[in-house]
Amino acid sequence: MVQLIRLRLTQDYDFDIIIIGGGHAGVEAALAAARMGCRSALMTMDAGKLALMSCNPAIGGVGKSHIVKEIDALGGIMGKAADYSGIQFRRLNLSRGPAVWSTRVQCDRRDYNQFICDTINATPEITVIEALAGAFLVENNKIVGIADESGEKYSCHSVIVCTGTFLGGLIHIGNTQTPAGRFKEEAAYRLSESLDSLGFELGRLKTGTPPRLDGSTIDFGVCEVQPGDTPIPFFSPDRQATERQQVSCYLTYTTAETKRLVTENMTTSAMFSGEINSTGPRYCPSIEDKFFRFAHKDSHQIFLEPEGNGTDDIYPNGFSTSLPEEIQLQAMRTVTGLERVEFRRPGYAVEYDYCPAYQIKQTLETKRVENLYFAGQINGTSGYEEAAGQGLMAAVNAVLKLRGEESFILDRSQAYIGVMLDDLVTRSTTEPYRMFTSRAEHRLALREDNAQDRLFAVAGKHGLVSSGHIGRLERLQDETQTEMARLEKTRVSVAELGELKKRFPRKENLSLADLLRMPGLGLTDIEQFDSGRNGVSTPAKERAAIRIRYAGYIAKQDREIARFKSMESQAIPGSLDYSELRGLKNEAREKFSRFRPSSLGQAGRIEGITSGDIAVLAVALKRWKSVTS
Repeated sequence: MVQLIRLRLTQDYDFDIIIIGGGHAGVEAALAAARMGCRSALMTMDAGKLALMSCNPAIGGVGKSHIVKEIDALGGIMGKAADYSGIQFRRLNLSRGPAVWSTRVQCDRRDYNQFICDTINATPEITVIEALAGAFLVENNKIVGIADESGEKYSCHSVIVCTGTFLGGLIHIGNTQTPAGRFKEEAAYRLSESLDSLGFELGRLKTGTPPRLDGSTIDFGVCEVQPGDTPIPFFSPDRQATERQQVSCYLTYTTAETKRLVTENMTTSAMFSGEINSTGPRYCPSIEDKFFRFAHKDSHQIFLEPEGNGTDDIYPNGFSTSLPEEIQLQAMRTVTGLERVEFRRPGYAVEYDYCPAYQIKQTLETKRVENLYFAGQINGTSGYEEAAGQGLMAAVNAVLKLRGEESFILDRSQAYIGVMLDDLVTRSTTEPYRMFTSRAEHRLALREDNAQDRLFAVAGKHGLVSSGHIGRLERLQDETQTEMARLEKTRVSVAELGELKKRFPRKENLSLADLLRMPGLGLTDIEQFDSGRNGVSTPAKERAAIRIRYAGYIAKQDREIARFKSMESQAIPGSLDYSELRGLKNEAREKFSRFRPSSLGQAGRIEGITSGDIAVLAVALKRWKSVTS
């Protein structure tokens, strides 16, 4: 368990940074600050529940795994914790291009939580304070500390708010509402009041979770088995790749009776009874919403996912609900294989406060209060991975500002984290934001396999990773280049290609690289012709194959990125008065004043802004530069 330290406000106990909330954003923030040498306090209601997986105990998936790889490249803990606690490892989308290949790890919920707690406890720069944050202490629009709900005060230079669903949290099960941020856990209401008193705009969002099932009451024999992959696709290269016994997940389906029962009781759901008016995640609908929005479908997939070793708890992925508990159980028992199922806990919806993200900069510092940072669901995002990425970036920027150094901003061509933060500050989502590969216009350059290549230089610059970590990457890069050269040099006779030789009627021999460039051929297809591949690591083989096969596409994307960067390099001064720019439409003037874009490229990504608006702004920038130069 994490050692609890109760503190009183004295000069001896001031902190560089206080992080509010011990979820995925909070722990990444605390650890990043520690790696950079800062003393921080992690304020949480229960120090034994750090990074507890409130919903599905899984890390990664399409788009999200790219963020996990980037967090790992920046020295973060999420990938390492998933590797340590993983009970099933899978790679997704392998039938498509490498830009969308994704890793997903089903974790043991308790092991993941314990790994995080042990890591925090072993980090002397972090003090865990078990308390409920109550109010921000601000002087001259600058944060100076935090008061908890008991009135005890803690001074600091910066605060990072990572409150998740606890900020004004309200749980709904049928027509029953309970103030809580998580099942049977207290919510933070005074903190919402403090934000409101400081002039922040607050909104309400909603998310939900399925009931938890007793696996001993499920007939898995009638469900489709989904085993893990071998070799195991770990997230972090720092993890020693040892084989382990993986567990299976299972796929089942709702039935016509499920649809009838849910549809007939739709008005008893908090979402459809009018109890909830806030917006939920479009891409993770409740079972009620599925049958309402997709009325033509009689059946939906339900994935039965174990919550860990040594427990029978099962997470029915796809059955999020806020129906009354007795209706939930009746409906669940109509699903194939679940006819005799028993609940460990009902499903529920939770509403919570958030601050529309036009109120933050790309550094995650708020525009209204200096040295106050927001990370995670307070910015309108959903998901463990999105929150963790924000927590890490907020902490790095908070530390850099305390040092008087330049901010750390990843742009859209560098990382999915950069795509996410740019989306937040330019679009200020009104629904829970979730990362997808389709959000990244440069996704072929933002693959899982090259996350370290993209980010290790900046990670090293800011002291986020060790020299040993950088050395391992440099050795992998060298091995990849050597393997690419070997594949280009190694020749194979067309006569030896068997059925493949029909594709090369005018050739006598080919290089292995030539074979990799052929549509439909991959590493496994050339194994029989490649006797020299032994001794080459699997990561180096895959990286070399991707670079050879997609070289033309990657070069094209590099040219697109160069054009993108030319727009991003045209910085907009923060003092620019948009009200004085002639030729701007009123809508553009209002949005530029509200979002305060940092560059011409970012201005163009604000919803509703036209090319004409950008042309007017570009002329104004040229005029401003000529006057100030």
